[in-house]
Amino acid sequence: MSKFFTTGTDSESDSSSEEEQLPRAPAQTFIYSDDEEETKRVVRSTKEKRYEDITNCIKAIKNHKKIKDVPNVLESFENLQKAFTKSQNVILKNEDGKIPIFYTRCLAELDDFVNENWDDRKNMAKNSSKALTTLRQRVRKYIKDFETEIAKFRENPDDADDDDDDEAIESGGEDDDEEDEANEKAVSFKKTVEIVEPTDVKKSTDDKSGVDDDDDDESDWGQDSDTESSSSDDDGGYKDLREKFIKRATADKDDDDDKGTKKDQRKERIEKERKKKKEEPMKDDGQGEWHIVEKGVSVQLEKPKMFAKDADINVQTVLKKLNEIIAARGKKRTDRREQIELLHELLSITESNTLGPAIIIKIKLQMVSSIFDYNPKVSDAMKPEYWKKLLERINEILNMLITNPDMEIAESVSEDAEEFEVSPYKIHGCILTIAERLDEEFIKLLKECDPHSNDYVDRLKDEIIVAAVIDKVQEYLELHGSPSELCRIYLRKIDHLYYKFDPTVLEQKDGTIEKTITTSVQVMEKLCKYIYANDLTDRIRTRAILSHIYHHALHDNWFQARDLVLMSHLQETIQHSDPSTQILYNRTIAHLGLCAFRHGNIKDAHNCLVDLMMTGKVKELLAQGLLPQRQHERSKEQEKIEKQRQMPFHMHINLELLECVYLVSAMLIEIPYMAAHEFDARRRMISKTFYQQLRSSERQSLVGPPESMREHIVAASKAMRNGNWVSCNAFIINEKMNAKVWDLFYQADKVRDMLTRLIKEEALRTYLFTYSHVYDSISMPTLADMFQLQRPIVHSTISKMIINEELMASLDDPSETVVMHRSDPSRLQSLALQLTDKVNNFVDSNERIFEMKQGNFFSRGGNQGNFRDRQNFNRQGQDWNRQRNQRNRNNDRNNDRNNDRNNDRNNDRNNDRN
Repeated sequence: MSKFFTTGTDSESDSSSEEEQLPRAPAQTFIYSDDEEETKRVVRSTKEKRYEDITNCIKAIKNHKKIKDVPNVLESFENLQKAFTKSQNVILKNEDGKIPIFYTRCLAELDDFVNENWDDRKNMAKNSSKALTTLRQRVRKYIKDFETEIAKFRENPDDADDDDDDEAIESGGEDDDEEDEANEKAVSFKKTVEIVEPTDVKKSTDDKSGVDDDDDDESDWGQDSDTESSSSDDDGGYKDLREKFIKRATADKDDDDDKGTKKDQRKERIEKERKKKKEEPMKDDGQGEWHIVEKGVSVQLEKPKMFAKDADINVQTVLKKLNEIIAARGKKRTDRREQIELLHELLSITESNTLGPAIIIKIKLQMVSSIFDYNPKVSDAMKPEYWKKLLERINEILNMLITNPDMEIAESVSEDAEEFEVSPYKIHGCILTIAERLDEEFIKLLKECDPHSNDYVDRLKDEIIVAAVIDKVQEYLELHGSPSELCRIYLRKIDHLYYKFDPTVLEQKDGTIEKTITTSVQVMEKLCKYIYANDLTDRIRTRAILSHIYHHALHDNWFQARDLVLMSHLQETIQHSDPSTQILYNRTIAHLGLCAFRHGNIKDAHNCLVDLMMTGKVKELLAQGLLPQRQHERSKEQEKIEKQRQMPFHMHINLELLECVYLVSAMLIEIPYMAAHEFDARRRMISKTFYQQLRSSERQSLVGPPESMREHIVAASKAMRNGNWVSCNAFIINEKMNAKVWDLFYQADKVRDMLTRLIKEEALRTYLFTYSHVYDSISMPTLADMFQLQRPIVHSTISKMIINEELMASLDDPSETVVMHRSDPSRLQSLALQLTDKVNNFVDSNERIFEMKQGNFFSRGGNQGNFRDRQNFNRQGQDWNRQRNQRNRNNDRNNDRNNDRNNDRNNDRNNDRN
């Protein structure tokens, strides 16, 4: 007997042996065995061949997607397109003209695959990243023709699966038995998110002629106990298993009659399966233990057993179990999620047995560490669900520490010296490191979110919880910590406080509220002074000083902030600091410039901002983004590091406000200087960026009304250049500029009033510089009315100009006039003097060149174009100049000697005569 029939039961094998003795024609058998090598040629239709081509392409795409082999996915997708184009007129369009669901599903999954891996393309190999870019373009272009089908599939993929199964089965046409129709069903490629299967059940592998091994594997895909029971019911119609596989000559009529009923039964069975999967996803039929298989990882539903039922649970056994769980952490193939679940189970057992608060805190500390280590990449942000668990655990630990003052957690406590049973409790750990790591994870979460979405606002609300955690750690360390640990936690508190504006500070200055109320400036003063006195590291002290200056500048304490900068000498040593400290220095100097501008100190504001604005990389210097035009200058690793240094969005400084303040300050300084040195050929530029804006405006052939912030300032500069302060003020202060810039200031009306006063004063100085040569004398009351300034201000402004020798005039106090002195040349005279200087320089240079070439012009020969001859000619010219100079010196000496001799002779003769 063939080995094929030995898989049945004893009764089946006996009946099959009896039937084997019956005579029958061997040509009627349709059996493959290990001993028989007979093969039968299978005739397949064009439709089946096309199905097989598409099936193989989809299989290849799935296999390559599992291992993220993007180049092969691209190649398989190209083959799939070719196969679909070839098969489109044959089978893939049915009578209704619809695209089959299995093809739509493949396109949808391929689109999802590209979108999932698109953000991670920078970490891929170069060829994979390039292939992913090409694949994305081709998939997007290709699926435009299938947008309707893909949208319907994404709405309800489960119902689409069942309908497509029926269509694929009916389209088979030539398949008569259930196994062939199962092969037609396999091409639907059902995407299984959760596959429920028994671990002890063996899959039956029934071989058939005309069916490949891969198709046999797919025919069993997606079946459960109901399909197996139905197949066993079908087998009951045969006396034994062998009779089922014998091809009968009289079976054609029965098959034709039963064809419709089989399809109806099949449809009912598929509908039952679908309903049953939704109602009872987990059902034990006694064939073994069931478990969920999700994304290739087996997740057991039953919680692991920590201890035996009769085990004595005490502190030592719990610590032993805890050490076993911790020992597996960090090893290869260790499930991090399972570790967290084991710690949760151990914590619940510990709490139920009331083993004391110390061991509970020990377990929770390990849970916090496991949650921190859950992310495989340190640079990636934590998942929101684990972030919430982390906040809960840390708050629980801190509350227990505050309520139990006899408990000590420190790194100085060794593991052998830990005490969990008797007070005072001692635990090895560092609560400060946990708080610092929590703060860093919070910053990562903020950077991960879109700053213009509601998710960022929701995540920013957690800052209250993080600040509360830092306050609790501060309270604990003030009792048990060292000065260095206190400096570290104070710096963390400063980092969450220094950039926040407190309006009570300015209200307290104005006297609207009492001075007994504690403000953020007083809190910063206390924290920073403690760090100045007790910190031994330069980094923490430097960051504390910079944060202190930033906070003073934010609240208009200009003199305190300026004195701190000058006394600290940070501008001399900041280039040796780490990048994050340099970023904080840039932010501090930017706010110091804004503070100086609000106080009307225009020169100080310009000096603070000029170093930032001259580089053209303000965005990068303040860590508020990367410039796209400089991406080719840095590698991927450098770009990744710079992205990690970026500041969260809510800490950004408005760059347009910063640039506007800088340009306005440059305008108020530069325009009077240009008017005073209009004819000076050696005039220097104070602000290069401001000059560039003026030049770009002058190069334009047609200048329209200003639209952007820069155009407003350029137009105001031109108006000030003519002494028209009204137009200048209108260009600087208007509705558009108020909305963009000036309304962003606290107490914006004071800033606008200050700016108007400065514009009037500088316009007055510019007017005097420009038109002083026109007047013999100017009345100060007239100037006061013209620029709407008070007379003392006009008097003081003109007096300063006279004292600084900027204006050649004198004041006549009885008549209140300014008497001009005609010591300065006129405009025509100044231009003539400039022309004279340039002509003289030109003549001198021309004579030098002529003298170099004149002496050796005829001795050069015909090789005038040779470089070496030119060199020799230059050397000879230089030698000739030296010789001529030497001859001149010798002649001078000889003349001096002759003159001396003649003088001596004349003197001697005169003496002799006398």
